[in-house]
Amino acid sequence: MERLPERSMQVVVLDDTPLNLALMRSLVDRLGGARALPFEAPRDALAWCQGNEPDLIILDYMMPEMDGLEFLRRIRADRDRDSLPILMVTASHEREVRYQALDLGANDFLTKPIDGHEFSARVRNMLKLREAHLATQQRAEILAAEVRKATAAIVDREQETVTRLARAAEFRDPETGAHIQRMAHYSALIARQLGHSTASVDALLLAAPMHDVGKLGIPDTILLKPGKLSTEELAVMRRHSQIGYDILKDSSSSILRLGATIALTHHEKFDGSGYPNGLAGTDIPVEGRIVAVADVFDALTSARPYKPAWPMSRAIALLRDGRGRHFDGDCVDALLHAWEAVLEIRVRFRDDDAGFRDDDELGIPSPPESRH
Repeated sequence: MERLPERSMQVVVLDDTPLNLALMRSLVDRLGGARALPFEAPRDALAWCQGNEPDLIILDYMMPEMDGLEFLRRIRADRDRDSLPILMVTASHEREVRYQALDLGANDFLTKPIDGHEFSARVRNMLKLREAHLATQQRAEILAAEVRKATAAIVDREQETVTRLARAAEFRDPETGAHIQRMAHYSALIARQLGHSTASVDALLLAAPMHDVGKLGIPDTILLKPGKLSTEELAVMRRHSQIGYDILKDSSSSILRLGATIALTHHEKFDGSGYPNGLAGTDIPVEGRIVAVADVFDALTSARPYKPAWPMSRAIALLRDGRGRHFDGDCVDALLHAWEAVLEIRVRFRDDDAGFRDDDELGIPSPPESRH
């Protein structure tokens, strides 16, 4: 006799007549590779099926308390059981019952009295189909795992590219790597507070560090000048937004393209007085509006060769004063409403030289010409 695959298949046999139950149990066990689980009470069988994973259910239609159709309905109510084969045993004249059973998800039928040869052939065929389904499911899971692994490798390479671009800009900029980390995490915090999706927040965290990558194209005499920039020098400095956009815009990476958008728009102002294109309000991409708040806040509260660090209270006052003019008010509110998280980020990515202050002990002059 042809044997089923080596995996032991669990076959639930449900019939309230002990003689029929014993016969079907014997026929299943004789197949080899299958184990019959006999039940006389439908509720007992249903409880077992709800807590275990049968490979085939053979059930009689005529049973007390719960007939075969109701049992079938309850099993199929679990969408994870759609692929479970079910073989129903009916009398030859119960054609209407068969129609209802098909509508409820029965896969095949046996007619009473049970013919041993037919029973064995049908059960064997249904178990082979079940085995094939399980094998396909396993291959799909393996393939999905491989896709996840390959995707993770791509993301890792993308993150490395982003990190190296940001570090290249850092080497030519008096700003520190800690500033890059802080402003990126502030940006992600604002986006999260605004209700952006996890995927959007994660993308912004990766892309925000590239906001000033265009400074690679700015001469050192301007970029590293300790004093105030002249009008001509300031015009050259402002080109870094367009330069950064041009570096990143044509990438096949969605993260780098997002970085291009941020590079181009994070110096736009909500009232339209920013650069390079004088965009206003919601015409400025939300990522640019978010990074504008995060970048300025950290720049103000961090020391630079051309300015001291501002106290936190003074920086907060400037952000509030700039609502609706320099900044999107919603982005300002999002940052300030998550103040405990702001302080945690600030401590976590603290500059090595502790180049920022949290108090108002010293008088702070009017803000110098921003390099941002």
